Order: sequence, then structure tokens, then C-alpha cells
Amino acid sequence: MTGMVHKTITGKILYTSKKPGREGHERGREYFTWTKHTDGSRTLRALCEIDEPEPTVLRDITYSLDANDMPTDCFVRLMIGDKFMGAGLFRITPDMVECESFGPLIGRVSQKMPVGGDFDGFGTHPIAGDAYITKKIDKTKGAHDRKFRTFLPSPDHRGATPPLIAETNIYLGYVGDETITVAAGTFEASHYRFTDPHGDMAGGHPDYDVWVTADDDAIFLQGGVAGYMQTWYELVELERR
Repeated sequence: MTGMVHKTITGKILYTSKKPGREGHERGREYFTWTKHTDGSRTLRALCEIDEPEPTVLRDITYSLDANDMPTDCFVRLMIGDKFMGAGLFRITPDMVECESFGPLIGRVSQKMPVGGDFDGFGTHPIAGDAYITKKIDKTKGAHDRKFRTFLPSPDHRGATPPLIAETNIYLGYVGDETITVAAGTFEASHYRFTDPHGDMAGGHPDYDVWVTADDDAIFLQGGVAGYMQTWYELVELERR
């Protein structure tokens, strides 16, 4: 009998605060698993727990991409304040984004949104997913930024609204490479910055810096959001097998 041939990456990301008087205070955590298949496709499974600010957020996602790192499908289940907010299944093709969703505030919803041109990906809200989409930046061009067109299941900065199709156009910039040390170890890293200069995402998302492994896995290492959020994220556990 032969064993499984896919490869697996598992980890934990700690969410902390940088607000005055609460520096280093734990405000949540994320557990993630990447499955890498032999055909080049990948699936991310993530459980995100946000303790503060109230209400709490508990999000489960299962998100798959093809061998070209383009999204194919995503399932989202959301609890807000420990009460069911909604569950939605998204199917993404080069031409269409479809959604079947339900929840106490939206009832049963079926959506279809034509893509209408090129796009970069699907934003799922887990930090591990934020890191992976940075692969769409061409580092050979050096430090630069460009507009990023993505679809996502919630335009809210915490992803705390019922799963429905949304579109956002933000900017992603490549800053440079460096060696960094986090709780999970020392890594060669690439530094990127998300910006929202036109307030496209729910009235304007503060600048968001992320450092990811400088390899094909693009694993989140550390990062932080400025502005009113003042949050910090760090990889504290990692296993590749």
C-alpha cells in the first residue's frame, strides 16, 4: 500500500496588539494547514480566532487554488460573538464568481458576478492567505507596487460580515528581501506592503506590512497593520512534511 504523496505545511500565527498600554497583549490566533498536491494545486485550511475588539470572530475557511495559483473554490463559515453569522461556498472561474450563502441576517442568497477581465486572486481574510497572494508580485522588477484586483467574501477589515461576493482594488508593493527571526525560527524573507490609498476596502484599510518566506511556499512570518488597528502577527509554530 502506498502512502499519501501530497505535502503538508502546518503552523500557528499569534495575533497581538500594538495599541498604547496593550503592547504585546494576545488578541487572537490562527491555525493553518496548506496541502500541496502533485499536480501543483494547493488547499488552505484555516481557523481564525479574534478575541478583541468585541465582538469576537471565529472563522473557518477551506480555500483551493490551481497549479497557476488562481482560486477555484472557497468555503467560509463565520461566528460573531459566538453566534452563527453565515456560511458560504464560492466558486471562482476566469469568467465568473458564484456564491451560495445563508445566514440569519441575509437568509438564503445565490449570487453570480461576471469577472470582466483579469484579476489577481480571492481574499479569504486568514493571514496565511494574505501572505500567499504576494506571489503575484514580480520581485525581479525590484521594489515597486501595483494595483491588485481581488474578490473576497467580506469587505470588512476583520471579515466579520456574512459571506457574500465583494470586489476590492488595493495596492501591493514589494519592499525587499532580508533575514528575519520569529518565534518559529530564522528565515530568508520577502517584505511586502498592502496599501489602500483610495479607500476601496470598507472606507480605507490602514497600511499592512507582511514578511513571508522567500520561497515558493510564501509562508507568513510576521506583519502588522498601522492606523486605528495597530495589530501585530507572528508565526510561532511551523512544520513542513
